[in-house]
Amino acid sequence: MPSEFVPVGVFSGKHVLAELEDIEPQLLDDETFLRSTLANTLTDAGATVCEVIAHRFEPQGVTVLAMLAESHASVHTYPEIGAVFVDVFTCGERADPERAVTLLADALGTGSVSMSTFHRGRQPAEAGT
Repeated sequence: MPSEFVPVGVFSGKHVLAELEDIEPQLLDDETFLRSTLANTLTDAGATVCEVIAHRFEPQGVTVLAMLAESHASVHTYPEIGAVFVDVFTCGERADPERAVTLLADALGTGSVSMSTFHRGRQPAEAGT
């Protein structure tokens, strides 16, 4: 009988790194908006958000970190140039980090997305091999 659970000891995940540009500077300096938007996009992409913290820099910029049951996500903003770095790493198959970045890009209204995906760890062996 197939199980919905991944066996203990499986060590794999997807790590997405992205750069988003052409974003309204006011959005990138709004800590409250960024915290809720990151949490919502991660949840919509299937991740389990455990905690979100943020730090606002002077005179501008915000870093937001989300601890996930599946691993982590972060954004680091540069309002002065309308850009943000995004990092989303998830283990397992439940959450989709690429979808999280796409949803975040949509929420920020970006005109430019550069995204790279890295497969990390070891994929589980196929049944019967």
